[in-house]
Amino acid sequence: MRNIAVVGFFRAALAAAGMMVLMLPAAANSELATGASSGLPVPRFVSLKPDKVNVRAGPTRTHDVTWQFTRSGLPVEITAESDNWRRIRDWEGSEGWVYHSLLSGRRTAMVTSRHKNELVPLFGSADDQSAVVARLQPGVSASVRKCTGKWCHIAGAGFDGWIAQERLWGVYPNELVP
Repeated sequence: MRNIAVVGFFRAALAAAGMMVLMLPAAANSELATGASSGLPVPRFVSLKPDKVNVRAGPTRTHDVTWQFTRSGLPVEITAESDNWRRIRDWEGSEGWVYHSLLSGRRTAMVTSRHKNELVPLFGSADDQSAVVARLQPGVSASVRKCTGKWCHIAGAGFDGWIAQERLWGVYPNELVP
C-alpha cells in the first residue's frame, strides 16, 4: 500500500513538472528581450543596407575592422546593442559590430540546403503539392514578403514563390512575418 502511495505521489509531481515545462515557451515568448538602445526585440533579423559594410571587433570606430561585407541586402541577426552599434551574426556564425545606420529593417533571407549542391524547390503556393516554379541554389538571397510559420513567400531576381520556412536563414522557426 505504501509503494502505491509513493508511486502516486511521484506521478503527480511529474505531471505538475510537465505542465510547468509546457508553460515555459509561452512565458518566454511573451517576455522577449529588448535592446536597450532601440527598444526592439533582441535577437532579431535585419538586412545590410549598403554594398560595403565594415564589421568591427567592438562597438566603436576605434575598434579594428575584422572583415567587410560587400553585398547589400544580406540577412544578419542582431544579437546585442550598445548605443548606436549592433552586434550582428551572419549565416556562417561570424559575429562583429556594425553601426546601426548600415542596417535595414527590410527582411531578407538566404536559402539553405540539407545537402551540398542540393537545389531547393520554390512552389507556386504554400503547399508542397503545388507546382514547383523554380529550384534555388543554397546561398541565394531573397526578399521575404510573408511567412506563415511554416512557409515563406519570397522573391528575388527572376523568381517569386513559396518555400518551406525551415529552408531559410533569416527567419526564425514558426515566425510570422506579415
